[in-house]
Amino acid sequence: MNRNIEEYINYIYIEKKLSDNTKDAYQRDLLSFSNFLNNKKINNITTNDIRDYINHLSDNNDKDKTIARKVVSIRTFFDYLMRENKISTNPCEKIELPKIKKTLPKTLSEEEINMLLDFKPNTALEHRNKAMLELAYGCGLRVSELVNLSLNDINLEDDYIRIFGKGKKERIVPMATITTNILEEYINVYRNSLLKGYLTDKLFISSYGKAITRQGFFKMLKKHAKEMGIEKDFSPHTLRHSFATELLEYGADLRSVGEMLGHENIKTTQIYTHLSNNKLKKDYEEYHPRNKKI
Repeated sequence: MNRNIEEYINYIYIEKKLSDNTKDAYQRDLLSFSNFLNNKKINNITTNDIRDYINHLSDNNDKDKTIARKVVSIRTFFDYLMRENKISTNPCEKIELPKIKKTLPKTLSEEEINMLLDFKPNTALEHRNKAMLELAYGCGLRVSELVNLSLNDINLEDDYIRIFGKGKKERIVPMATITTNILEEYINVYRNSLLKGYLTDKLFISSYGKAITRQGFFKMLKKHAKEMGIEKDFSPHTLRHSFATELLEYGADLRSVGEMLGHENIKTTQIYTHLSNNKLKKDYEEYHPRNKKI
């Protein structure tokens, strides 16, 4: 089975042109399923085996969203094997995905965003951190998009960046003047001092002289947020959520926000209107004179 998995991973990466992160996620899911089958000494996979695997995941306290993702990975893998005439039926065909409770994404308040971004950097690494934070929030980037930026993706003269998002699809995102200025200072004054003799065209450099990783950015963000006195537990993706929500709150067009985020379907962007509407409701309850108790 592992050989079929390897062929499938090559297929989705080379022919379907899925991102490295998506490819890795599929691979982890399928290898985990393969290990389960091997431990049970299962060769001819049935629908009941899939259900047993789902129960196994549930017993290990996997969340419904995680289980649903793993089932989708397995289902699409078997679809591929059917197209390649390696199997005649898909054992996942009658498997229903767990119902996932929809939750609104976490965001930072405007005050918390200011706490996070309004600091004076002293060292080269701090200038890099400020540039990364400004860019992540100011352009609504995914972490993978942020750390994969190259120098050639930045246009300081016209205030925009070029992003290669999911499926390696290209989009152009404008930058605020303050973001451009911070980025320009980092590139022209501090970036070269971080390279330590290494050669790379990646924009953001780690303390080891090479391109910073997703994990490196996450650790930096956690440490910096704590130093700035932000007690809320949040992830790098929260900056992206906050970017979208604030744009909508200040009147930005939903489709424009979706384009900047790299969403293919406007329905994906609409979740942020719920956050914006919650804010409007709170403002109404607090400020509308007819809502005041007499």
